Amino acid sequence: MRVVITGAASGIGRAVAELLAAQDEPHQMLLTDRDEEGVNAVAAAIGAGARAHVGDLSSVDCGRDIVAAAVDHMGGIDGVVSNAGIISSAPLVEQTVDQFDRVYAINTRATWLLGQAAHPHLAESRGAFVATASMSATQPTPGLGFYSSSKAALLMLMRQCALEWGPDGIRCNTVSPGPTYTPMTQAGYDDPDRRAQRESMIPLGKLGMAEDVANAITFLLGPQAGHISGVDILVDGGMSSNLMPATGGGTGQKASK
Repeated sequence: MRVVITGAASGIGRAVAELLAAQDEPHQMLLTDRDEEGVNAVAAAIGAGARAHVGDLSSVDCGRDIVAAAVDHMGGIDGVVSNAGIISSAPLVEQTVDQFDRVYAINTRATWLLGQAAHPHLAESRGAFVATASMSATQPTPGLGFYSSSKAALLMLMRQCALEWGPDGIRCNTVSPGPTYTPMTQAGYDDPDRRAQRESMIPLGKLGMAEDVANAITFLLGPQAGHISGVDILVDGGMSSNLMPATGGGTGQKASK
């Protein structure tokens, strides 16, 4: 399989690349990130079949540039993982237009540009297009108004892609992580009190790891998901089902350990 992965220098993107590399089936990968040192290190660790590409997903040329590099490296594309994203953390009344534009450019627009550029190649291979969304796309998140709304837009964008590109044989899906331990969230979750507080809201009692999300993404890329399109898979340990306990509803019963 020939796969493009954005945000591949660390976290979920890196975990996807490593999972694919560990499979028996040989894969070729274009790994792209703005972190040149990081993405080069991941490509070098994977070895044969992986090539690093440094790019800025806030650029309107990002899709065309990434797809050109992918076709040059692999001769075609069977799967795209649009995973890169950023957070701008502040109340809405304190945010700026520049922050809004950058968050939406990277979290939403880049996925459209990448899919648009990859479309003819994915149609030829009858391939898969997977984007990393977030449970924040459906749950307003304090201090993350731009992030949450950009991910909500991403969910609908990918459903629209599934509708329009399905006749071309392209499957389009999203994966929505809940609280997940990655380099982007590490600073917060390394605080034991904050981590314990967050884990207490997750029915499974633990944070997600990058590999948990990567497993869902690689499933959607592969033939086992050959008749799945237009869906969002939550990887949140059940947290999205925990609204009533979080607000004091229900019986107050605690999970056994």
